[in-house]
Amino acid sequence: MVHNVIIIGSGPAGYTAALYTARADLKPIMFAGLEPGGQLMITTEVENYPGFPDGVMGPEMMELFKRQVERFGVVIHQEHVTKVDVSERPFKVYVENEVHLAHALIISTGASAKWLGLESEVTYGGFGVSACATCDGFFFRNKEVIVVGGGDTAMEEANYLTRHCSKVHLIHRRDEFRASKIMQDRVLANPKVEVIYNSAIEEILGSTQPKKVTGVRLRDTVTGETREMPVDGVFIAIGHKPNSELFHGVLDMDSVGYIETVPGTTKTNVPGVFAAGDVADSVYRQAVTAAGTGCMAAIDAERFLEAEHHS
Repeated sequence: MVHNVIIIGSGPAGYTAALYTARADLKPIMFAGLEPGGQLMITTEVENYPGFPDGVMGPEMMELFKRQVERFGVVIHQEHVTKVDVSERPFKVYVENEVHLAHALIISTGASAKWLGLESEVTYGGFGVSACATCDGFFFRNKEVIVVGGGDTAMEEANYLTRHCSKVHLIHRRDEFRASKIMQDRVLANPKVEVIYNSAIEEILGSTQPKKVTGVRLRDTVTGETREMPVDGVFIAIGHKPNSELFHGVLDMDSVGYIETVPGTTKTNVPGVFAAGDVADSVYRQAVTAAGTGCMAAIDAERFLEAEHHS
């Protein structure tokens, strides 16, 4: 059997693509992957998604998305795609030795924040530790926070957080930033930002009742000395990694691995293959923009199939 559309990856982009393709009667199937629901599954409170005036927990929101697409008959496989062949149509999607065929593919595999790799980072994830200032900065009004990183992402996060926070400490393991000069200048000129060079977080400190971050232990990368510093939040801004390994050498990507699409569309360089959400978006990385491109991918796929007379 050849499916009209196979969607690889869940999260807001995948679920929205599934919703629109299902309502267009394309009978899509979805492979949700090893982390169904994507980054929102590790997000506690979501307050910036329209339609939830009191906010919503990330996992609860993804459960609502899932229930909505299942109502329209979308078949969701909680399996991880291991290989994809788009050299000819129908496209082949492999789950180990099983092969599934499709006339069109929508890729919504997302991106993963890069973390420091500390156990305490996991412990306090969503309780003072975040990888998204735009998502969580609001919760730290008039509080002191740390931003970790030295690239443009870190500069952007630090600058953004000064809107809410009383003080932002920018921690960098080297003695100079790799961020663009204009971004550095903006941060260095901001009176609310204090830069701490040659430092790394050794551990994130916190309490259990209530569960929250209370500080960090910093290590001087030159002398090896450690010291503790009280803060209310820790923002890790050392970049994101798009989950695009399956398509290396197959689809056009930028130098980091984000899938490139034709501007204003979700079309990739392979006709019939569409990319939506954070796997193709290095700029916005929000649930609402991911959902928007999921809708675009569904409509792009529907029009493609119509032109090919499959639908």
